[in-house]
Amino acid sequence: MRMGDEVPVELVETLQATAREIRRDVIRMAYTAGSGHPGGSLSVVELLTALLFREMRIDPTHPRDPDRDRLVLSKGHAAPALYSALALRGFFAREELLSLRRFGSRLQGLPDRRRLPGVDATTGGLGQGLGMAVGMALDARLDRRPTRVYAVLGDGECQTGATWEALLAAAHHRLGHLVVLIDRNGFEGDGATEELLGLEPLVDKLRAFGCATLEIDGHDLREILGAFAAAHATLDRPTAIVAHTVKGRGVSFMENTHVWHARAPSKDEAERALLELGGSPAEASR
Repeated sequence: MRMGDEVPVELVETLQATAREIRRDVIRMAYTAGSGHPGGSLSVVELLTALLFREMRIDPTHPRDPDRDRLVLSKGHAAPALYSALALRGFFAREELLSLRRFGSRLQGLPDRRRLPGVDATTGGLGQGLGMAVGMALDARLDRRPTRVYAVLGDGECQTGATWEALLAAAHHRLGHLVVLIDRNGFEGDGATEELLGLEPLVDKLRAFGCATLEIDGHDLREILGAFAAAHATLDRPTAIVAHTVKGRGVSFMENTHVWHARAPSKDEAERALLELGGSPAEASR
């Protein structure tokens, strides 16, 4: 039996429809702003969809509930995907999405917890997010709260020493309520991770650092939800989920290249992308 096969078909279809909406929002936001990071935003969509619409215990009407689960988007440049998911989840009006990166907007290029409900950590300094998540998990334990903490990392930031120091701390303190998700799309700003500074064998390294480690298709919602279920059953150590994804997922000319790591589409490119994502070219209008 494959991981996640017990997940209802109707739930998967609903989450897939949400993921398509998020992808269209990412394209619209990047085009309207004239800047952004569409490649890494598109690769992480299913992970964020599964977290915010199924896995996490959160309430848009009480965004600062001390007992809520926490999400640290360590790869903060994927903020457009997070913003879209939060808007669709009801944390703020969807119309605000097109203010991305404008002066005075709450939706800056990197998420800021002081500005926007639903954002638990101000991130963007790559390699720092997992340390924040470890601190949150320790705090929840000390306060005896039911909080679970989820950290979403890019594979490029797994080249930083701070990430591995945080993993050591998480395993040392036996943080079973911490889940680390690695968006393993294989690319970073300057090229392929394995060409710039190789990470493999990544799964073996995570296990050696004391994590219960899973390897999944990061676009298969059944596998994602199945991995979350396995993480709930792991009480004595953190869970690390290596989610194999495609940079630029869903837009043929953006896939599997670092070119779209930090490049906004032109009007023609945005229209093409929206068509591929099941939308209308008119959605690209400013």
